[in-house]
Amino acid sequence: MRRTSFICFVFCACASIASAEWKPAPVPISTRWAKDVAPDKAHPEYPRPQFVRKEWQNLNGLWEFALGKSNDTPPIGRKLERQILVPFPIESSLSGVGEKATDVWYRRTFNVDEWIKAGKRVHLHFGAVDWESNVWINGRWAGDHRGGYDGFSFDITDLLKPTGEQEVVVGVWDPSDQGFQPCGKQAVKPEGIWYTSTTGIWQTVWLEPVSPTHIASVRLTPDIDKSLLHVEATITGLPGEGHVECVAHDPDDRTKIAGKAKFSIDQSTGKATGDLSIEDVKLWSPDVPALYDLEITLDASQPGIDRVNSYFGMRKISLGKDPNGVTRLFLNNSEVFQFGPLDQGFWPDGLYTAPTDEALRYDIEITKQLGFNMCRKHVKVEPDRWYYWADKLGLLVWQDMPSGEQRIAPGFPDIKRSAQSARQFENELKAMITNLHNHPSIVHWVVFNEGWGQYETKRLTDFAKGLDPSRLVIGVSGWNDRKTGDIHDIHHYPPPRSPKAEKNRAVVNGEYGGLGLPVELHTWQGKNNWGYQQLKSNEELMSKYAEFVDQVRVLRGTPGMSAAVYTQITDVEIEVNGLLTYDRELIKGDLYRYRELNTSVHGPPPTLNSLLPTSRDKAQSWRFTFEKPTDGWHGKEFDDSSWKIGEAGFGKPDTPNTKVRTGWKEADIWLRKAFELPDRPLAELFFDVHHDDNVEIYINGELVKTLDKWTSDYGLVPLGDEAKKHLKPGANVIAVHCHQDAGGQYIDLGIVERVDHQK
Repeated sequence: MRRTSFICFVFCACASIASAEWKPAPVPISTRWAKDVAPDKAHPEYPRPQFVRKEWQNLNGLWEFALGKSNDTPPIGRKLERQILVPFPIESSLSGVGEKATDVWYRRTFNVDEWIKAGKRVHLHFGAVDWESNVWINGRWAGDHRGGYDGFSFDITDLLKPTGEQEVVVGVWDPSDQGFQPCGKQAVKPEGIWYTSTTGIWQTVWLEPVSPTHIASVRLTPDIDKSLLHVEATITGLPGEGHVECVAHDPDDRTKIAGKAKFSIDQSTGKATGDLSIEDVKLWSPDVPALYDLEITLDASQPGIDRVNSYFGMRKISLGKDPNGVTRLFLNNSEVFQFGPLDQGFWPDGLYTAPTDEALRYDIEITKQLGFNMCRKHVKVEPDRWYYWADKLGLLVWQDMPSGEQRIAPGFPDIKRSAQSARQFENELKAMITNLHNHPSIVHWVVFNEGWGQYETKRLTDFAKGLDPSRLVIGVSGWNDRKTGDIHDIHHYPPPRSPKAEKNRAVVNGEYGGLGLPVELHTWQGKNNWGYQQLKSNEELMSKYAEFVDQVRVLRGTPGMSAAVYTQITDVEIEVNGLLTYDRELIKGDLYRYRELNTSVHGPPPTLNSLLPTSRDKAQSWRFTFEKPTDGWHGKEFDDSSWKIGEAGFGKPDTPNTKVRTGWKEADIWLRKAFELPDRPLAELFFDVHHDDNVEIYINGELVKTLDKWTSDYGLVPLGDEAKKHLKPGANVIAVHCHQDAGGQYIDLGIVERVDHQK
């Protein structure tokens, strides 16, 4: 919708710097790629790798710029006194501005005399502008766009002068998180898990000449079961009959044609559709990211009237059953455990915009080097070149829809959005799925994150699935599952957890971890940095990380978890949960140890044998008392016949992730239970325990484990070799003392034997 009352043109006090050279604005830390950024080197790469034409003009670089406010006309024909480096957002260091903004103006000139002379149509493309944009060419309005994450274009041919300099003026309004529109983690007042906002142009701007009749878009959908690629090309300006020819080249030998076909154009729809058969199919996967080059040629009134170059990968994502009948995630008809980090795509110097294409590539490369095969792109949509590197280097991507609107807590019903808010969300969801459809790396669409803007979950999940039946859809990642979509996804911090296996959906842990470690000289602020759990050293981080990976391996076996997402790949502003620092300078820990741990999840999962069951699934009886017992209460021969008998767990009903069967409100509880062990060598043993708060555990009269504070769910705690010595074949006694400090209150535990099939 065009804004009839738009941004006021104002000059600020610092307008005197008009002639100054560009330089980055001050920032606490920066990446090593920032030094490679300059007005003549601002993302010079062709921005659309899957729809390439030879001729184009990059408009990145220095633009004139001014802050603004409402209720004024655009500054057409007027020089703006400040400069900004496009495509970096106003708030970023690399823009050269580094200021918060809501209303902004951009202006620059360009020349396209040769294209006009050749009779070409001229298209003006914007990779992304956050959020509402209005564009004028030579003083005439070209159009507007609402959406901070999707690209848009205008055919500006009829607005151009016959020759000479042409003027483009762009007005942008962005309320950030004060509006209803999708904005992800952006915040006017950043804190905790909310970060500095992005305003204005933040992806490449470019010009492109096309013939009056040309290919407008191409949709590519692989079908590995039939060894074909389904092609749908949309043609603009078709004067009569025509056809589209597609030629695919083998990934290993670009001179070898792997498939060739011609499709007629339906003149009523302007579409050419058909199936391109592929000989000797080479499948795309993280291990072997085979990509086919694809030439698409439009032949209408004259041969070769338009040609674009693209690429595709032959891969399939689906649900399937493992040999035990558990629903799993399948890639190319085989089970693949998907394991990777949360990736938020923020940069200290460019915010939403990476400093360079090399920086974009690095984030994919380091994720792979760390041994991950997947990442979850969190409530942000990246430039096409990020997905190009994921395609080329081989990384599975869960693509979140950016969130917006009001948030609901766990257990609350879906919100009711206004018609305007819902329309905007659905427009941007459709644009995301449509624009990114051809990237083989993307395997899941995530409609909602937790309760952020969550509304009409089933309808929106079905809407996403209808837009792209070739991929799996997560209706909501974490918190408020509505039993819809292909995947049940929970979040749990800090240790990983999994839902119970389901018949028709795979179960995953979409967020866990959050182990915080600030590294001096590499943080956004000097102190008060934040993490879900604060650690003090690389060694402590690696130890805890290894413990969590071990739990992921266990959960993969039982209850059948199909994927896990660790929070997160890098620090972001004051959030220091990254495996890397925010500036990407340091890995917190050892790269090769991370790789060893992360790749271990793909081997056979360990088997867990219950030696002393918990009451998580079935009630188990214990002797208990709330009164302090006499000395020796933990001994094997102690007479506990006067104690009460009750079913675990013991505690207060409102304690999270518990199943309270026996109430416990006093400060302390003492428990005893006799159990039998088999007469055979035992493998590694663990307590399976959920405690709130401090607990002491005795075996046959000996104190073997002290656990401080509290847990938020059941977790495995190693007994260790010393504790294991006190267990005997046949009869044993376990005794437990749990003390309540504050908050929740709960105790339940058991013992499991873990048999590791990788050793």
